[in-house]
Amino acid sequence: MTTDLPATSREIRLAAVPDGLPDARHFTVVRTPLPSPGPGQVLVRNQHFLVFPGLRTLIGGEVDGVPLPALRAGDTLFGPAVGQVVAARPDSAPRPGDTVSHLLGWREYALVPATECALLDGALPDPVAHLAQGSSGYGALTRLAEIAPGDTVLVTGAAGAVGTLAGQTARLLGAGRVIGSTGSPEKAERLVRELGYDAVLLRGAAPFAEQLAEAAPDGIDVLVDTVGGEQLAAALGAARQGARFALVGALSGQLSADRRGGSAPVEIDAFRLVVKGVSLRGYSGADHPDVEGEWVERFAKWLRAGEITFPHDRIAGMERAPEALRGLIEGRHFGAVVVEV
Repeated sequence: MTTDLPATSREIRLAAVPDGLPDARHFTVVRTPLPSPGPGQVLVRNQHFLVFPGLRTLIGGEVDGVPLPALRAGDTLFGPAVGQVVAARPDSAPRPGDTVSHLLGWREYALVPATECALLDGALPDPVAHLAQGSSGYGALTRLAEIAPGDTVLVTGAAGAVGTLAGQTARLLGAGRVIGSTGSPEKAERLVRELGYDAVLLRGAAPFAEQLAEAAPDGIDVLVDTVGGEQLAAALGAARQGARFALVGALSGQLSADRRGGSAPVEIDAFRLVVKGVSLRGYSGADHPDVEGEWVERFAKWLRAGEITFPHDRIAGMERAPEALRGLIEGRHFGAVVVEV
């Protein structure tokens, strides 16, 4: 192991499972001895990690069907991270100095199986862009909704990590009109001015169905839904014949103080589904393993050409990560939430 490494590493653990939504008192920062990599392992100094809403589900413990384990009191949190390999066995790949991505964020140093590290080759102009949550929106638009030129697209939760990229992606794939939804006038203005949304609906400003009817009087062809609830029901009422709905999240239930993060009930009109021939499908990246590589390739090209941006808030200091998670739950951020370790 390199001699200039510290003796200990900080990590953030779940101090107690909350009854409702988590806040700072449910987390603690602890110091642990710095581990040495064994066979097939590398030690990574994390530089950035992603704060993502799925943590609410893991903390709530309702993980049936979720490909990640529940978090219990005393567990260290985890999530997508980017960092530099600082120690490895002589026969290991990657090697010290390499920049990699992995899933053991929320700590300064991560001991990661080498097979679970992705070597970053510089395809994206900023390594932090590997934390962008754009592949699900891209996959929904290319594998489930199959967007066609001129389509009217609705993206719910448009100011979130998925929505800020999904709207831009829809436009690049040929959408004729892109409509979003969000919770604040400030975010709505940014979505139009910075990301090219044609119209943005404000949650709670007026009945959502009425706002949608005004923004899309001829209906919508495609839905990329990150919210569910009232917005999904209203979108169905505005569906054109043969509309394609792709569900990539359910924040209305996942971030509810009255639930545990693993359910999002909504009442929809089944008759409308039938007579309009609407397809309604949930998107899972595990079902489309080719999407991630395809997305990174196109994302890199679009970024370098200035055709897309990666909206994100950078939070300086690992100790502020619990605060950042609470801010995400309360809708205080625009785009992805990235912590600088």
